[in-house]
Amino acid sequence: MAAPSPGPRKVLTLSPEAGCRADAPSSRRRGLLWHLRDKQSRLGLFEIGLGHELHGLTCMMQAGLWAATQVSMEHPPMGLPSEEDFSEVLTQVHEGFELGTLAGPAFARLRRSLGLAEEDYQAALGPGGPYLQFLSTSKSKASFFLSHDQRFFLKTQRRREVRALLAHLPRYVQHLQRHPHSLLARLLGVHSLRVAGGKKKYFIIMQSVFYPVGRISERYDIKGCEVSRWVDPASEGDPLVLVLKDLNFQDKTIDLGSQRSWLLRQMELDTTFLQELNVLDYSLLMAFQPLHEDERGPGRGLIFRMARSVQGAQSPEEPGAQNRRLLPDVPNALHILDGPEQRYFLGLVDLATVYGLRKRLEHLWKTLRYPGRTFSTVSPARYARRLCQWVEAHSE
Repeated sequence: MAAPSPGPRKVLTLSPEAGCRADAPSSRRRGLLWHLRDKQSRLGLFEIGLGHELHGLTCMMQAGLWAATQVSMEHPPMGLPSEEDFSEVLTQVHEGFELGTLAGPAFARLRRSLGLAEEDYQAALGPGGPYLQFLSTSKSKASFFLSHDQRFFLKTQRRREVRALLAHLPRYVQHLQRHPHSLLARLLGVHSLRVAGGKKKYFIIMQSVFYPVGRISERYDIKGCEVSRWVDPASEGDPLVLVLKDLNFQDKTIDLGSQRSWLLRQMELDTTFLQELNVLDYSLLMAFQPLHEDERGPGRGLIFRMARSVQGAQSPEEPGAQNRRLLPDVPNALHILDGPEQRYFLGLVDLATVYGLRKRLEHLWKTLRYPGRTFSTVSPARYARRLCQWVEAHSE
């Protein structure tokens, strides 16, 4: 990780009074209520209340993020972006732990460009409500959380993944400016957390692709290959939220109508960018949401709900590269496309795996183990091409 400039800052910070305190009677009573409604109201997302093994960790994350966002509210980045915006490291010392904010000014600028108010960001990630644990079908050892309103997604990361994300951050921001309707997940923050006497843990915050969650009927994680790409579906009536994979999709189709050409072009733009970063193993997240009757049919849907677009930087060397579209006036519209019958949530996630020596050796091993079969670890060029071909073959 590049040495920060003008240098790391360490600040003694008191946690907000609204923070999690396991010894508070009111917190104990609330914890019991949260536990009782756990699996019922969250459809398989588990509230991290008192007694949960991750309760202490998430309380520290909430208190730390509340204080970190307070800094960006009190000292918003001014003027033109600088190299220091991408390299600053701010460490805030709390009772029992430290929280680091990496490239804080750069992410504050990015959140502002998305129209995300810092007050809303702070309220969603701070101690106002419990985080939700998401039981992922991923084979990684990462932990996955959602803010209590399910708008923001938090994921623990390895140090080498964080280093890759920060190294690519200036180009990532430039890509979003050039292609404001990009399918790339919106990364909103990178942080470290060290409990007294322990090792640093790293985590990222991103805008959830699956938001708003109402009426979502199916969720998929697509890599465009077949090895280890099947998930046993939940039994009928089981409220557990599962993200299915490529082989579960089988003969399904993404029916986009006139939006299909936009999607294919944007997939090409985004995967070409990731190829240039030498990145692979990312996923296309996808969810289905049936449209209401009054949202379907010619002359309806997007036409009546168009409200805004996103302005990006002009790119004279890439004519037409912006691939603009009008956005419906709904939350998280960047990741929404409407077809004749369904609304689709689409986003490219897990953008931190670099095709280095480790992955090249994994590619060789899988070639020997799975002859004639498709697997995730291939060259970035092949990975990008294969995922675009998957979308083209499964859309109409």
